[in-house]
Amino acid sequence: MATLVPAFPTDTRVRPAPRRLGKVSTESVVTARQDEARQDEAGPDVAGSDGPAVDVTRLRVALARLARRLRKHELAGLTPTQLAALATVERSGPMRLGDLAAAEGIAPSTLTRLVTALEDSGYVRRYADPSDARASTLAITPRGHDMLERLRTESNLVLAASLRLLTPAQRAALAEALPVLEQLAEAPGMRGA
Repeated sequence: MATLVPAFPTDTRVRPAPRRLGKVSTESVVTARQDEARQDEAGPDVAGSDGPAVDVTRLRVALARLARRLRKHELAGLTPTQLAALATVERSGPMRLGDLAAAEGIAPSTLTRLVTALEDSGYVRRYADPSDARASTLAITPRGHDMLERLRTESNLVLAASLRLLTPAQRAALAEALPVLEQLAEAPGMRGA
């Protein structure tokens, strides 16, 4: 039969005595897990030697929620991965399929299905690569370009409406943070994170 002991001197609740697991008690494991959970919820803070701490978890969650809100508009029947690949082809110009797979960080077999869907929708066109008969080059079509422009316009309208809800001071703080956010978005190691 377990002996009942208080968990903490100020705690009047009665709990079973911790069971020993070698050198670690079940109570210490539970306490450690609770501490880890609190740390996960609070998120790690990152502080430079000359600046305030940034709650990484809060920043990640806020950016993810904002991105999700901006993606809620109709995506022209495309998945986010297909849309990202199409935008890459538009930005980079005609490119070989292997280069697109590398740029998007996706497997060649996934790329084949993705490109087929984009072709079937009329957003890209595949051409034989003149320098290598085994390779194909992908180019965006006018229809693909028009669709991306429409989606960008819709996203800008959604974001502009949200910005109107902020105070002038909040908009100024956001404007000041833009260069830093752009730098974070282009930081090495951020792709696919």
